[in-house]
Amino acid sequence: MKIYISGSIAYDRIMDFPDKFANHILPEKLHILNVCFLVNHLEEKFGGTAGNIAYSLSLLGENPIILSTVGNDFEKYKHWMEKHGLSLEGIKVVKDVPTASAYIMTDRKDNQITAFNPGAMNFSTNGDSASIIEQECLAIVSPGNLEDMQKYPAIYRKKGIPFIFDPGQNIPAFSGDQLKDMIKGSKSLIVNDYELSLVMDSTGLDKAQLLELTDSIVTTLGDAGSRISFDEQEIEVPAVQVENPVDPTGAGDAFRSGFLKGLIQSKSIVEAAKMGSTCASFSVEHLGTQAHSFTRDEFWDRYHKNFKG
Repeated sequence: MKIYISGSIAYDRIMDFPDKFANHILPEKLHILNVCFLVNHLEEKFGGTAGNIAYSLSLLGENPIILSTVGNDFEKYKHWMEKHGLSLEGIKVVKDVPTASAYIMTDRKDNQITAFNPGAMNFSTNGDSASIIEQECLAIVSPGNLEDMQKYPAIYRKKGIPFIFDPGQNIPAFSGDQLKDMIKGSKSLIVNDYELSLVMDSTGLDKAQLLELTDSIVTTLGDAGSRISFDEQEIEVPAVQVENPVDPTGAGDAFRSGFLKGLIQSKSIVEAAKMGSTCASFSVEHLGTQAHSFTRDEFWDRYHKNFKG
């Protein structure tokens, strides 16, 4: 089955600040803020929602089509994708701008300051709907170019392709009516607990009313797992606990990868969420969103150890 992933491809540039930000900011001078943080080192990681979801899917034996735009510095990322057998078919290169980049600085109290340059993400993929095959497909619309986030749900509805809507950090960029239109007809709305509150506030709809637009709501809850709402039911799915968690940053995207894999294997939505929890557990053991690795045997061994049957 073919999987389409629209969303961002980005470089994550991660910096470690050895002190507390608060020690270098004078509260009474916030109106003329001028600070400089000397960091220990900088690490460049491969990221972006579509890139992260596709990466974990490749570990699960899938080769999704990524619908995204990248810039004139894509070459390193391209080699990384090729190394992991990921298709470049749906990726559009914008020559005069850089690939989207997140500059993330973390202090010793785990406070973060992030600057994000959208770069090529400002440009729509301008995808031709004719290139999206209607048979045996599943799609996810994840945070990325705003025009694409509105366009692809309409394409998938027209073609009868089941899709997951994952608005993430882009929720405030849309009106309530726009969000309702993008959610409409989706197989799942997937959000974290805070994002669900934003969606309900913006649309004016409660959970029951949202479930009139989508088949299910998957709410990720960090190390508490996830909550699946559908057919007047709510089922809690626990997270897979690990001995040495390192970085939760990529857990949400890894969850989505496992969830998608479960759906294309015709698993129930609850079983798919359990696969999402399993995939996320590998991500939190490493720094960065595409630093983890596992074999399919390792994946299923961990799944069965945590979820009996």
